[in-house]
Amino acid sequence: MTFWRNIATLAARRLDMAECQECPPGLPGQDPAFSTAVTALGAKLAKADGSADGDEYAAFAEVFHPAPESENNIHRLYDLARQTTHGFESYAKRLAKRYRTCPQILEDVLDGLFHIAKADGAVTQDELSYLERVADLFGMSPLSFRRLTATHVGTGPDDPYRILDVPADADDAVVHSAWRAAMSEAHPDRARARGLPLEFIEVAEAKSAAINAAFSTVMRERRELAGLGAN
Repeated sequence: MTFWRNIATLAARRLDMAECQECPPGLPGQDPAFSTAVTALGAKLAKADGSADGDEYAAFAEVFHPAPESENNIHRLYDLARQTTHGFESYAKRLAKRYRTCPQILEDVLDGLFHIAKADGAVTQDELSYLERVADLFGMSPLSFRRLTATHVGTGPDDPYRILDVPADADDAVVHSAWRAAMSEAHPDRARARGLPLEFIEVAEAKSAAINAAFSTVMRERRELAGLGAN
C-alpha cells in the first residue's frame, strides 16, 4: 500500500466530518496543501545533513507516492524546496494546524520522513534534530518521538526501555508491570533457590541491578518531562 493510499484509509476512518467541524474537506492525499507541505518537508530533510541527492528523492517517491498525473509537479517542487532547509518549520506548522485532530496522520508523515533520512544508510544527528523539531511542531510527545526513533534507528544496549522491553511511550502502569515481571524473573533469590553456583547468583544480581537502574531512569525522566510540561 502506498503512503497516499494509507493516508486516505486513515482519513476515511478518522476524519468524520460529522464529528470534526475543523478538519479540512476531502482526503489528505487529495489536499494540495497537504501534498505541498509533505513534499517540502521531505525535500528539506534531504538537505538537513548538508547534501541532497537522488537517493533521498527515490526514498521520498517510494513512501510519499503521488498520483502519476501529479508527479512532475511534485518533483519540481521537491527540487526547489531541497535547495535549503529554511522554511521547514512553517510547513510543519501548517500540517499540524490542519491535522491537529488526527495525530496518527501526522505520525505517519514523520514515519515517512524517517524513511527518507535513512535513504543513504544512516540517520545523521542533523537529520535527527530536524525530525525532532518537526515532531515537536506536530505536537508529538518526547516519549512518542523516542519510540519512533527506536523503531527506525534502534537503541543502545543500555537504553532503559530496551532493558525493560517496553516501548518508550508505554504508560506508567505498563512500565511498572514490565519492571515487576523482569525483577521476578531475574531476582538472585531464584538462582539461590535452585542451588546454582555463586557465578550464576552474581550474574542475577548484576541483571537485577540493571533492571532497577533502568526503571529508576525511566521514572526520573518522566517526572522531569512532566515538570517541563507544567512550566
